[in-house]
Parts: sequence; C-alpha cells; structure tokens
Amino acid sequence: MKQLLNGFGKVLKGLLMQIAPDAPIPMRALLAGARRKQPGLLDLCQRLVRTESPSDDKDGVDACVALAEAHARALGGRVKRRRQRKFGDVLEVRFGPRLASRQSGSGSAKRPGRILLLGHLDTVWPLGTLKTMPCRLADGRLWGPGTLDMKAGVAMALTAIEMLTEVGRMDREIVLLLNSDEEVGSEISRPITERVAAECEAVYVLEPAQGLAYKTARKGTGNWRIEVTGVAAHAGVDFEKGANAVRELARVVERVSGWTDLKHGLTVSVNVAGGGSKTNVIPAHAWAEVDGRISRKADGPRMERKFAGLKAADKRCAIAVTGGINRSPMERTQGTVRLYRQARILAAELGFQLDEAATGGASDGNFTSALGVPTLDGMGAVGEGAHAPHESIVLEHLAPRTALLAGLLAS
Repeated sequence: MKQLLNGFGKVLKGLLMQIAPDAPIPMRALLAGARRKQPGLLDLCQRLVRTESPSDDKDGVDACVALAEAHARALGGRVKRRRQRKFGDVLEVRFGPRLASRQSGSGSAKRPGRILLLGHLDTVWPLGTLKTMPCRLADGRLWGPGTLDMKAGVAMALTAIEMLTEVGRMDREIVLLLNSDEEVGSEISRPITERVAAECEAVYVLEPAQGLAYKTARKGTGNWRIEVTGVAAHAGVDFEKGANAVRELARVVERVSGWTDLKHGLTVSVNVAGGGSKTNVIPAHAWAEVDGRISRKADGPRMERKFAGLKAADKRCAIAVTGGINRSPMERTQGTVRLYRQARILAAELGFQLDEAATGGASDGNFTSALGVPTLDGMGAVGEGAHAPHESIVLEHLAPRTALLAGLLAS
C-alpha cells in the first residue's frame, strides 16, 4: 500500500510540475496530494500532542516548539526562534522567496505579497493530562489534549507548505508564526505578532473551525478586577460602625451586569468573586473578576470609561478597578470578506460548501485584524471539545481542509 501511495505521489507531482507556472493548481490535485500526505500529517500531529505544552510550563512548550522547528527546517524554512524567559519561545519560520518589504508595485515586488500563518503551541492542559486523556485514534477521530486547539492546525499548515514546496509552487513568502502564550493572553507574543502582521498582505489563523465554517468575526475581550474596601466591625456589637464591602460589591455586580447589551453583542459577566473573613465580622474587603466581550471596536473605550467611573453607594466604602480591554474585536471587514469569498470558491471546487461564522471567543487574529490587515480565522481542524475532556478532531475533514489551505496559499 505504501509503495502504491508513493508511486501515485510521484505521478501527481509530475503532473503538477507540468502546469504552467502562472496557472492555478487544480483543487482536485491538491486534494489528492493532501490525502496522500494525511498519514504524515497525523503522525506529526500526534507527536505534537504527546509533547504536553501547558502555557505555564516553559520546558514543555519549548519541547513542542523544537518539534515544529525541526519539521520546518526539513522543509527548507528560514527559522528564527525568539527566546523567552517567562513563557516558551516563539517560533517564526519563513518559506518561499524573500520579500524585503510590502508590495511597492515595481520590480520584483510585483510577486504575490507576504502571507502570515498564525498559530500557537501552548495549551490549557496541565502536565500529566495524557494519563487520563491519551492521544489516540478511534471512531474516525484523533483524541487528546490540544488536538483541536490547535496542534492539528499547525500540522495542517506545515503539510500545506510541504505540498506546495514539492511541486515548486511556493510563489510567495509565507511566514509561519507559532506563539507560546496565546491561552493566557499573549503577553509576550502580542508585539511579535503585530510586527510580523504589519508586513503582510493577509493573515490566516490556524485556530479550529466553527463547526465546518471559517470565522470572519470574533468578539473583543476585556478583563477587570474590582476591589471594594469597607470598614470592619463586630457584626453584633458594632453593626452600625461597619461598612459592608460584600454588600457594596453586590451593588456593583448588579450595576456592571446591567451594561450587557445582547442586541449589540456586548456582554459583561462577573464570574469570580469573594470577600469577608468571619461570619461575625462586617467584611472590610471584597473583590470580583469580570469578563467583558464586545463586537464593535468603538465599544471598548466606552466600557473602560464605565469601569473607571464606578463609585460606591456607601460613601464609607472605596472602589478600585484594574484591567481593561485585552483584545479589540475582529470585525467583519471588507478585506476579510474578500478572503472568505475566495476560500468559498476554492472549497466549492473541492466539493463542499464553506460557510462563515462569528464567535464570542478571541484569538491572536484579533490583534492582526485591529491593525487593518485582512484576517481569516478558523482555518484549522474540524472537531469538538476544545478545552474539554472530549477534545478531538474529525479525520474525514483533514485532507479537504489542508488542500483548501494550500489552495489559498497558492492562489
């Protein structure tokens, strides 16, 4: 069987090499190539998943980075490993012709512009998760921590690049950027992402699909911590001398929760709270952590002003607020729509309908979209259970989605 696949691969490669350099690669040929590459894609994905890489474990993330780096080097990538202290290293790999700057309309700059493939190798899963959630193939799926979010997407990107390299159709410079702290806010990788994205014509984000759809919009996110300081007193002897911080916090929780506006895609949710010390002591301290989501960039400054303006109803209490908007929304811009429509046409040639979707979750694509760079998200694997014990990818969609990604890179 292996010999048959290798023989078919050589025939396919020969046919593709005969296509005129300026002619589009037939999508059916890319699909056949992706199916031939699927065993290798799955092997790479399993090796990445079995190298556990929680965001807070630098050694684990670096080991996963090393695997991806070795694979990228074998494909001829120009590797830059950005060393970090607090989190894992960030991997930047460039493939194809070198472009010194963005397209200028003259000379060699007329070549197709630079594309950024954006992903991350850190996961939410602690070390040792594989003991209870093993990486395994069963029921038409690959199961395991980080399969869907988003190590399969990384393997798909490297496979798409491998396919185009083998047939001599790496016509544009492609930058693969794999971050190490996306699941915890992208503290160290955000400036790297923004700098690289600013040099690119478009960004393809390797996060998992929304069902079967690509993502053309994501909500922006914000996080706030509210601290309330009151006055402690004996709950029985000196009740009137106390200023109850927990009661004041309850008022604040009701106030900020009322800022939710579902019609305009704005939500405010108090998800963690605490306060007090003893049942017979008027609490002098209480706190809450708040998650905010926005669909429109203009709502970010308004939300931040509202939080900054919070005042205590009980004048003996004081309120202190920290935090703010972390990611602006990835809005459905004209540039993103153009990318999606191109993908939809290519998907139709592969025999399936590609829909678009919006999601309340954020990704590093929010950063690139906020810069004005057309960004298409959800281009990784199809599956379910991200951040959940049943995390898995569906194998039947791997080859078609990888072929689609390759087609977009080559088109």
